[in-house]
Amino acid sequence: MAEKKFLWGAATASFQIEGGVNEGGRGPCIWDAYCRTPGRVANMENGDIACDSYHRYMEDVKLLKELGVDSYRFSIAWPRIQPNGVGEANPEGIAYYNKLIDALIENGITPFVTLYHWDLPLDLQICHDGWLNRSIVDKFVEYAKICFDNFGDRVKHWITFNEPWCVSLLGYGTGSHAPGRKSDIEAYQAAHNLLLAHAYTVKLFRENKYDGIIGITNNTEWKEPMTDSADDIEAAERAVTFDFGWFTDPVVFGDYPQVMKERVGHKMPKFTEEEKALLKNSVDFIGLNHYSTKYVSNTPVEGCLEKSGNIYDDPDVYSWIDPEWEKTQMGWSFVPWGLNKLLKWIGKRYNNIPIYITENGCATEGIDDDFRCRFLTQYIDATLEARDKDNVNVAGYFCWSLLDNFEWAYGYAKTFGIIACSPQNTDRVPKKSYYTYRDIISRNR
Repeated sequence: MAEKKFLWGAATASFQIEGGVNEGGRGPCIWDAYCRTPGRVANMENGDIACDSYHRYMEDVKLLKELGVDSYRFSIAWPRIQPNGVGEANPEGIAYYNKLIDALIENGITPFVTLYHWDLPLDLQICHDGWLNRSIVDKFVEYAKICFDNFGDRVKHWITFNEPWCVSLLGYGTGSHAPGRKSDIEAYQAAHNLLLAHAYTVKLFRENKYDGIIGITNNTEWKEPMTDSADDIEAAERAVTFDFGWFTDPVVFGDYPQVMKERVGHKMPKFTEEEKALLKNSVDFIGLNHYSTKYVSNTPVEGCLEKSGNIYDDPDVYSWIDPEWEKTQMGWSFVPWGLNKLLKWIGKRYNNIPIYITENGCATEGIDDDFRCRFLTQYIDATLEARDKDNVNVAGYFCWSLLDNFEWAYGYAKTFGIIACSPQNTDRVPKKSYYTYRDIISRNR
């Protein structure tokens, strides 16, 4: 299924906006437990209410229509479909997403659905070791089939996983995300099983001839060489490859990047020949989540960031942030040209496969969010330049995020939304950036 037009959209994720965690037959997920573990999430905040989109989804659809987007990227909560991660589908969960999907289509908005945005059913973690256990591959495929069977008549755009880098590295490597484990080996094992789950899900999708396209969303910063030396150029290439190539090379080429196998192959599981064949070309498109840029060198430079002492150090590079760059509420740098260079890098490395920017945005404060207005304007300009001037196959842009929401370990302290919202006041208040983005869409359509 070829995309006929550039999609303009906005994005959210189930745990970050839905709330209603004990309603409609939903089971607990790993983030419900993580939020209740002291010291894990700022102020021990949680997703119990979030934006209350479980009850107020029609307001979200109305705001999307008024925004003028073509598409809405949202994720399905696995524990709302299978409360324990296995077995029959939960009818109330199916009904909720059917209502959302139907409302979107009735308003001329294309649903763009992510199957997994981090809310693993808790039973699968406690009883089966989550993404460390190879058996989760079959469980995920079973869950995906339920979604394809129930929603595939209307949903034609699917993403298997959102940022498996974060699931693996933050969830199992550094412990800063659920389930909060700390092990290089476990991070690479979780990554391996995530990729296999993707491959077997796509196999099911294609063999059953579901109508539509399917891909995966991966994340990375752009890494710019500190100098034009061969060593720094190679270090920057290595850094992007460790981040983005870790999960993109396998689904395009069938195996991990060679530089990773050479440097950390002793930590990484190996794919069988059958698995390599399943992985190869198992995406119709690549989703890209991008927020910032760093300089990278092969050797230490004055003012460079200290090594982390964990899996972050595996690429063996040194990072540096220009002090002149503006910073977001997250401390991430505002560098629009980094996105332009990254898009060209992806296009060149992966044979100009279609790319959807599935997340791009910034955290900043206030309703009159001029910083975000500038951010969106300049990053979108960089996107369209890559498409129109450099012929990169960019097929769509999704602003992150539609709503201020639960920002994982930061709780509600970091606000990414173009619409203000909080658990204390779930009324939706469009910000200045909402209207700026609406105008950008109108001008560029």
